[in-house]
Amino acid sequence: MNNKRLFLYSTFIVINTVIIAACSHQNDVVPAPTPVHVMTAKPGPGAAEIVTTGTVAAADESKLSFKVGGIIQRIAVREGEPVKAGQLLAELIPTDVDAQLQQAQQLNDKAQRDLQRGERLYADQVIPLAQLQDLRTQAKVAAAQLQAAEFNQEHARIVAPAAGTILRKLAEEHELVAPAQPVLVLGASNKGFVVRSALSDRDAVQLHVGDAATVQLDAFGGKKFSGYLSEIGGAAQIENGLFPVEVHLKNVNETLASGLIAQVSIQPDQASTQSLLYVPTGAVVSGVGRRADLFVLSHENGQDVARRREVTVAFFSRDQVALSSGIQAGDQVITDGALYLSDGEHVSVQAQ
Repeated sequence: MNNKRLFLYSTFIVINTVIIAACSHQNDVVPAPTPVHVMTAKPGPGAAEIVTTGTVAAADESKLSFKVGGIIQRIAVREGEPVKAGQLLAELIPTDVDAQLQQAQQLNDKAQRDLQRGERLYADQVIPLAQLQDLRTQAKVAAAQLQAAEFNQEHARIVAPAAGTILRKLAEEHELVAPAQPVLVLGASNKGFVVRSALSDRDAVQLHVGDAATVQLDAFGGKKFSGYLSEIGGAAQIENGLFPVEVHLKNVNETLASGLIAQVSIQPDQASTQSLLYVPTGAVVSGVGRRADLFVLSHENGQDVARRREVTVAFFSRDQVALSSGIQAGDQVITDGALYLSDGEHVSVQAQ
């Protein structure tokens, strides 16, 4: 019995010795480098794109109306119809303007006859000069009234001032309209298209007329069009406090329609005159305000080492971060695996 206990005790001691020796051996093993992915910091625009939405419109939209009021006799076009310059678009019932023209014509004829008679009587010294001057004044007034009546008759019809497309019809035939009341809206085809939008004051003050822009239209499968900022409102809109802006589209070969929804990206002038360094958003491991930390790949003693670096964030742009200080162009920043690293840790760069 004592021999059996002695055997078991000896076996226990041997096993413990083996375990302790194995643990000591494991403590001497160097951990494998942490696998990571890296990307190179690259220079980019010095200001963030200003992104907004807007609607497509003809660059030159004219609200067409009659000079005088009256009842519409005919509207000769439909919405969406292309028209030529000088084409008749609508006209009033001419009864009223024709009567006014005839009355003005008769008054002018009488005034001219009275003046001719007065000239003869004055030459015969029958009437004084003052009376002749009154007749001359009356003749000029009658001629001016005739000219105004002719002008009103001419503008009792609406003709297209330029080739384009009828965008909207704001009145119907046989409807009574007041002078200058819009009847049709014409989009001129020779002036191109714009995208109208509105920006906050913080964005508007960064922009200047001529800044480059990109417009994307979902209606055309997300196709992108180049353009430039052609107009910035000088005052905010009362209803929403935003500043209206227009982006003029360049080299548009497609037939666009007013009202299409557009996504607009405008590049401030500062974006081309200054430069910042860009890294992937995934490279940032922590941050407060504009201060952030990331890991930069360092080569030390023939090994790759992760070094923690404090950087200054300028702004976020989609899936990238623009940095104003902390790294240099060409630095390799650690992306995948960065969250699990500590400063000075050995890493193994994996192929993308």
